[in-house]
Amino acid sequence: MTYVSAQAHSVLSDIDKKLHEDNAFTNFLGKVETKTGLKRLHVFGALVVLYMLYLLFGRWAQLACNITGFLYPAYISIKAIESHQKEDDTQWLTYWVVFALLNVVEFFSNTILYYFPFYWLMKCALLLWLYLPSTLGAQLLYTRIIRPFHLQQHKNIDSVYNKLAGGAQKAYEEHVKET
Repeated sequence: MTYVSAQAHSVLSDIDKKLHEDNAFTNFLGKVETKTGLKRLHVFGALVVLYMLYLLFGRWAQLACNITGFLYPAYISIKAIESHQKEDDTQWLTYWVVFALLNVVEFFSNTILYYFPFYWLMKCALLLWLYLPSTLGAQLLYTRIIRPFHLQQHKNIDSVYNKLAGGAQKAYEEHVKET
């Protein structure tokens, strides 16, 4: 089995397991499964295909993509903060660092991305890869790209930050003196 097919199998297995948990959405899928005879994984797959089509052609595809990258990670991040395990905190903090970096890069290249027809679908797939427990892509990007860059450049970054913070503090103090 190739790496990609192993990853896909792992993701599908995780999804199928989640679709059998007890919550409002999976209970709804269970009712659809009972009435139609279609497996809930297949029903979920059809919903995913519809969502993908919306990301390709929908008017608010950017919003839909950003909701995908925000809602579940935010909810799980809150649960991680409330838990006593450090590992889940690290996982979700890493995700948010990568998510923020992607959004900053996206802001500066928005005019180019406007002409890339599958951008929102690709970004949504990337966001899912970043946070799904079976892939943990954010940790991979962090350990292979962001962390080495930070370790190499942190003194320069700290220097620039300190200069900016000092300048801001000085401007604030001058403003307070004038008022």
